[in-house]
Amino acid sequence: MKVGFFGIGSGASADPTVAINLAHHAETAGLESMWTGEHVVFPSPRQPPSPAAPDHPMLHPSTVLAFLAAKTSTIRLGTGIVLIAQRNPLVLAKEMASLDVLSNGRLILGIGAGYLHQEFAALGIPFHERGVRSNEYIEIMRALWNQDQPTFEGRFYQFSEIDAQPRPIQRGGPPIVVGGTSPGALRRAAKYGQGWYGFAMNVDQTASVVERLRDLDGGDQLEISVTPSMRVDAAAIDAFRGVGVDRIISLIPQDESRAKQAIDALVAENANA
Repeated sequence: MKVGFFGIGSGASADPTVAINLAHHAETAGLESMWTGEHVVFPSPRQPPSPAAPDHPMLHPSTVLAFLAAKTSTIRLGTGIVLIAQRNPLVLAKEMASLDVLSNGRLILGIGAGYLHQEFAALGIPFHERGVRSNEYIEIMRALWNQDQPTFEGRFYQFSEIDAQPRPIQRGGPPIVVGGTSPGALRRAAKYGQGWYGFAMNVDQTASVVERLRDLDGGDQLEISVTPSMRVDAAAIDAFRGVGVDRIISLIPQDESRAKQAIDALVAENANA
């Protein structure tokens, strides 16, 4: 099982010293990847469905991962997830190609349409368009990464006679992992992604999603990543493996000392699974 952890650049690890210490510890311990999330703003005061208090610190994904790319050499760097519908896709393509170059091809690009309607309102982006924008924006990024003379004619963006260098290190661009469990998200993963990511899932929920993906054209080829909703021990790893999971991305505590202990325990449990 590939094993990583979620939460770098958020909460206590928004402190650069803590982030460096955790990244070094995870790489030395043998974790495959570390993952960061994204929210540009939180509603204040906190309102549903916000996942965190308004004063919760969260660094920008490519900023913290580029910073940690310079401090590490082997551990993969994942976005879990970039809120693609909130972004200018040409700028995002440049941002992520740059990160892939700076990390020597270690980026895993997790994307999602988003769910925090207050955030979309603050950014001036229609919440109801997030799905169709996500699909188009993936196509735009791949055009910029792969076409010799990038051109695109879509609903939201049109361009020709442009180029954007450097291209990503990884052939075809960094692998795209699509998050979410809605029908639209699963169709997006099957059509556009190399992987699917489920957050705070138990084994039964994961098994159900994997079955739904297998019913979609291309869905049976996806790498399956999950952040479990329960403690990750050897039995849990075996259970997730049994329903088709390829990567566990475990939540770790905010406290640095406890986070390091959790990383060590995760490596040990994976070895025993």
